[in-house]
Amino acid sequence: MNRIILLSIAAASLAAISCSSMQEQRRQAVIRHMPEPSSFAEFQALAQQHNAVLSMPIFEDTQQAIEQAANKAMRTADTRMDALAAQDRALINFDSTILALDDIYYELNTTLSRIYLIKETSPSASVRNAATQQVKDMSDWLVEAGYREDVYTTCNTYANMVEAGSRAAPTDEMARLLEHTMRDYRRAGMHLDKATRAILEDLQKQLSRTTTDFSKNIADAKLELRLMPYELEGTPESVLEQLPREGDQYVIAVTNVAQYMAVMNSCPREETRKNLKLARYSIIQDKNAPVLNKMVRLRREVATMLGYNSWADYRTEILMAGSGDTALSFLEELNEGLQPKFDTEIERMRSMKAKDTGNPHCKLYLWDFRYYQNEIAKREFSVNAEELRVFFPLDRTLDGMFDVYETIFGLEFTEIEPPQKWVNDLRLFVTSDAKTREPLGMFYLDMFPRDGKYKHFAQFDIITGKQLTPSRYQRPVVALVCNFTPPVGDKPSLLLHTEVETLFHEFGHALHSIVTRAKTGRFAGTGVPRDFVEAPSQMLENWIWDTGVLNKFAGHYQDPSRKIEPAVLARMQEAKLATVATFYRRQLCFGIGDLRLHTAKQSVDAGKVLNKAMGDVFLAPPEGTSFSATFGHMAGYSASYYGYAWADAIAADMATVFEKSRGGYMDKNIGMRLRDEIYATGGARDVNESIRAFLKRERSIEPFLKSIGL
Repeated sequence: MNRIILLSIAAASLAAISCSSMQEQRRQAVIRHMPEPSSFAEFQALAQQHNAVLSMPIFEDTQQAIEQAANKAMRTADTRMDALAAQDRALINFDSTILALDDIYYELNTTLSRIYLIKETSPSASVRNAATQQVKDMSDWLVEAGYREDVYTTCNTYANMVEAGSRAAPTDEMARLLEHTMRDYRRAGMHLDKATRAILEDLQKQLSRTTTDFSKNIADAKLELRLMPYELEGTPESVLEQLPREGDQYVIAVTNVAQYMAVMNSCPREETRKNLKLARYSIIQDKNAPVLNKMVRLRREVATMLGYNSWADYRTEILMAGSGDTALSFLEELNEGLQPKFDTEIERMRSMKAKDTGNPHCKLYLWDFRYYQNEIAKREFSVNAEELRVFFPLDRTLDGMFDVYETIFGLEFTEIEPPQKWVNDLRLFVTSDAKTREPLGMFYLDMFPRDGKYKHFAQFDIITGKQLTPSRYQRPVVALVCNFTPPVGDKPSLLLHTEVETLFHEFGHALHSIVTRAKTGRFAGTGVPRDFVEAPSQMLENWIWDTGVLNKFAGHYQDPSRKIEPAVLARMQEAKLATVATFYRRQLCFGIGDLRLHTAKQSVDAGKVLNKAMGDVFLAPPEGTSFSATFGHMAGYSASYYGYAWADAIAADMATVFEKSRGGYMDKNIGMRLRDEIYATGGARDVNESIRAFLKRERSIEPFLKSIGL
């Protein structure tokens, strides 16, 4: 090609770039001068301009409405399944089979997710009960759908055509959807004879219903202790003023996490701590222990019929670990590595107890460790977690967290009035792209405890992201369900530093869901392997250990100019490291117990297996109790609780990218890389590829080992 032609091409390219640049400048100028949207209708209209769909969920609030919604969803899905199965085999293609199946499951799961949230949050017991029943029925439908031979045959016919070359193979995310769909059929046992499949289907239905019962029993659990003021010595005044009184006694709700933890952390009376621990580890023991045993038995039977050595192998096959042995080896090696530091930490706490009690031969029990962890921070590092609450009023902490995430991820959060509330103090926010103003999704905040509500902290999907048509993308809606100490009188809700850490973590899940760009419902947002899903959120916990980040919002609730001194945060970090082996050994005892339970070859008593793991790895639970009855992770995290430690190792490595960057934890370029490569991608590609794309190298476990003092 001669020089004149090359120059002409170059000039044309420059002109095109210049024109494109001018168009972008004009577009940005228009955006800057647009009025800020403030209502749902305005955000919805703006979403349409970006080929996006923003939908406001309508929450059913009666038994009849819940039943009607569930039945309609299942009938509609049945009709669409029938059509999928009946299509002409000569005309089938990816869209009419694999993608159509994703569409059907997406619509059904959208209704199921909404009703599941109602089950966990409705103030009405009758509404929660109705929602629980429909969750069971819809879960049964999902099991039945997975065993529909006519639908499987149609999808398998298409898959065989692709393999034979008579149909073009899908690419990228759609190739992944095909692979995972057919993998699901294999894992359901569709390759087995009809009689075996019928047994498997029945077992899976039983398992689904038993799991729902297990979770519901935990949500419904309620136990109160009545204690005299002297028995609650040391308990923060901010907690005591929340407690009901009966005569001279305080009424403690053992199932209220904030109240329970405040006493366990702060009360010097061993008898009080012991009684609370006994109560908490005994609650619904008789009710849920047989339910958990049934869950474990059903899981083992399913895995055996499918040809796996154990449920752990079945469960981890599709996770990063790949096998139960790999997951257990990871935990056992970490457990062994922590042993010397753990022994030192336990002796440190035991010696402190010996001085307090005057008994040099005293033992450290399970009901002691939280109190003495806290005392080490107080006595040796001059860190009083309760005194630091005053720096974290909830509303200002939320605003500060929003500001941090707006900055590093290029987002905007706008509060709007929810048209429907399941509780009076419910809040609703729209998340938008700061540059384009595109509404990306919405999130609800349900922040305080109440009877019958989910008892911990979690993000719940309501509407998942999905490409509905080539020109319409459904933006997500999620809910953050928390249990912070509520405000009292003129005093706002004040958070512990650990609760701020939890808030940053859980909101990380919300962001993972909301900023998704995955095309399919299956891979949108947090649709990633269970042993990776915690990593992006765990990484964000680092932000609240950085003075520069923390003091952007942390300030005394009565005088915001009063900040946490850098030296105090440094001592907090030292105190955390001083008992970090205790923290991880407790986490490991759950993961190791979970894997031991789900690798057993015959029937076992789940409570005894988990209690023994706790005694082997951490501290023995009180005789005659069984913490497993309220261990909610046994429902969703069966044979995958190890994922918390596994994901922590990844999170520590990912955090180093920010730590080494020019902007530190507030680096916008790294933040956008995290948003694009991890959050927006979701499960649309192998997470190992996403991790490499973010790190720009292979991952390493060294940052994690360093972070825990090894």
